[in-house]
Amino acid sequence: MSAGLAERIRQCAEIAGSGDELARITAIPRRTLEYYMTGASEPKVARCVDIAKAVGVDIGWLASGEGDIRQGNAPAAEPDDETYAHIPLYDAQISSGHGNWSDGATVLTHLAFTRYSLRKKGLDPANLSAVRLDGDSNEPLLSDGDTVMVDHSKNTVESEAFYVILLDQHLFAKRLQRQIGGGIAIISANPAYHTMTVAKEHLADLQIVGRVVWNASWMI
Repeated sequence: MSAGLAERIRQCAEIAGSGDELARITAIPRRTLEYYMTGASEPKVARCVDIAKAVGVDIGWLASGEGDIRQGNAPAAEPDDETYAHIPLYDAQISSGHGNWSDGATVLTHLAFTRYSLRKKGLDPANLSAVRLDGDSNEPLLSDGDTVMVDHSKNTVESEAFYVILLDQHLFAKRLQRQIGGGIAIISANPAYHTMTVAKEHLADLQIVGRVVWNASWMI
């Protein structure tokens, strides 16, 4: 891979704000992006297009270094609501009882995601929200205080995955797995916690808020 392409990808990371942010908005694995930025690996054309679109640079410039960095030689535009979707972050301390899971919840802030990155994952901003988690039942995968984004359109167990559930008036993020006989296993990543099984006849007691599609945590 040419050193020039690696340098231009690093410039794209600077435009995005960081390598982590560029990885997030392009949905390129962080380690893979690091290979691109160091020149250890060369991205395919589709990945270059993803990077260019995500940060608004000209694909010709990114690929060859020729021409203007901005698409169509246009000046950089300020990010706006056409670029970003603002996903509400709710207070995780929710005890909603009966009815909608968010009844009485407080919106703490909004998290900005590029609409491009959400479309790339097949996500509709209208179906998304975020909550912070409590407890250590999913250590080390998910930790106390981590933030997860939930797709509320996926509120049935189609495949084994992490879901946010409402059980006994408390929110949990758990891996759900269908069982023979129609029940659902509620699995914690932390082996210190036992797997629970909700029998088919008691599934009405389990409210699936939505599937976890993204998570973030502090590294310090």
